[in-house]
Amino acid sequence: MTIRPVPLSRKTLAELPAHIARPRFPSEKVRAGIVHLGLGGFHRAHMARYTHDLMETSADALDWGIIGVGLMPNDRRMWQALGPQDGLYTLVERQHEKESATVIGSVCEVIFAGETSRVALDAMVSSAVRIVSLTITENGYCINPATKQLDVTHPSIVHDLAHPELPRSAIGIIVEAYRRRMAAGLPAFTALTCDNIQHNGRVLRSAVLALAQCRDPRLAAWIEVNAAFPSTMVDRITPATTPEDIDYLASHYGVSDRWPVFSERFKQWVIEDDFVQGRPAWESVDAQFVDNVAPYEFMKLRLLNASHLAIAGLGALAGYTYIDETLSDELIRAYLQALMDHETGPTVLAVPGIDLSVYKAELLERFANPRIRDTVDRVNTDAPINLLLDPIRDRLQAGADIALLGLALAAWLRRVRGDDERGLAIKVGHPSADLLRSRAIEGGSDPRPLLSISSLFGELIQHAGLVRTVERWLGLLYGIGAKATLAVARQEHDF
Repeated sequence: MTIRPVPLSRKTLAELPAHIARPRFPSEKVRAGIVHLGLGGFHRAHMARYTHDLMETSADALDWGIIGVGLMPNDRRMWQALGPQDGLYTLVERQHEKESATVIGSVCEVIFAGETSRVALDAMVSSAVRIVSLTITENGYCINPATKQLDVTHPSIVHDLAHPELPRSAIGIIVEAYRRRMAAGLPAFTALTCDNIQHNGRVLRSAVLALAQCRDPRLAAWIEVNAAFPSTMVDRITPATTPEDIDYLASHYGVSDRWPVFSERFKQWVIEDDFVQGRPAWESVDAQFVDNVAPYEFMKLRLLNASHLAIAGLGALAGYTYIDETLSDELIRAYLQALMDHETGPTVLAVPGIDLSVYKAELLERFANPRIRDTVDRVNTDAPINLLLDPIRDRLQAGADIALLGLALAAWLRRVRGDDERGLAIKVGHPSADLLRSRAIEGGSDPRPLLSISSLFGELIQHAGLVRTVERWLGLLYGIGAKATLAVARQEHDF
């Protein structure tokens, strides 16, 4: 007889099968202390997991419950899924043959702000909320990718300046929440970014202050004095949840969860210890607090994120679906090792407590984890092109070779055409997808039409050596395909 899966909610926790870990604290007593903008899979596998673990060790941590806010129109589905589950969801963590399932109880409320930010702002103005965190990807910061400064011509920022009390952007929402707290005589909250952006705390602070300055210099001055914007380094590979994942959870664990999360077992969180109204004791559950997160952040962006994007672009062109199968291609694996050893790795300085050779070996193993099934589409969609451009700029400034980075950039330029070398469609999830596609078609093997988009590539088109390198690789990618191009690269660069 088939056993019907148990629908997940607070009322049904006691009915769940014994092999699912459930909160060892009363989830109904979790009270909001954090509002998180961008309630996606990564946050639920990372910060919410750390907070859940802390709640299992300390009753005081129950005051640091998370209100998760969906900002995009398609986040309505998340709200509809997690609302009836009282914010509960199942996290399945996998590494080769090891797998475990845990019901996470640190999210106490879910808000949908994809149509209006009113409810989110009301939550952020509560005196109980001391941290506003966010994972919205680099595109959500409304910054110029080349300058990392707020783009006041961005449509969302234009809207927020015209309608400041009901903003659309995350930056606008944070600024308006600070204004309301200032007007109410409440202290400022800490704005905690968990996005993969170099110097992410500084980037967030700069964007918030720039928009506040446009609205009211007195507001900008109040934020500058009273708020905090610590930088962080976050790491955990978390694929997008699929219908097959939901079915797997029901059949293997006996729980009906509308939106579970599947991730690798590895996780890392390094945080600058700069908070204005206290913080959870995340260090007691393996987060690391430091005075300066930059070395850790730099290492991860250069070695993990740049590597991820490099192989995802080549993998998509070659027709691969998953990152692990891309890494099973011996040519791509050898290319990635050479990229880290010879071009991105040399830009990374010593990191306290980290053996970089061990770190690189662990990355290869993590990317090749067959249980994760992370897709090249997810990596290509989520990862900003600056992950490749920043190390290219550093290498050019040092007069160093950029042949392998140039190949990764050429693959990105080829991919945004929107089809692979077999003519099959490739998803291009970029805000400027239409412009990128038209420029890619216009240029073909000539990268100049794309590289001339200054909002993305800045001054790089002025570097003749880079343009020549990318043009050669792009011509090979169009002419002989990704695998044959990699074979040429291997022969020429001995990897």
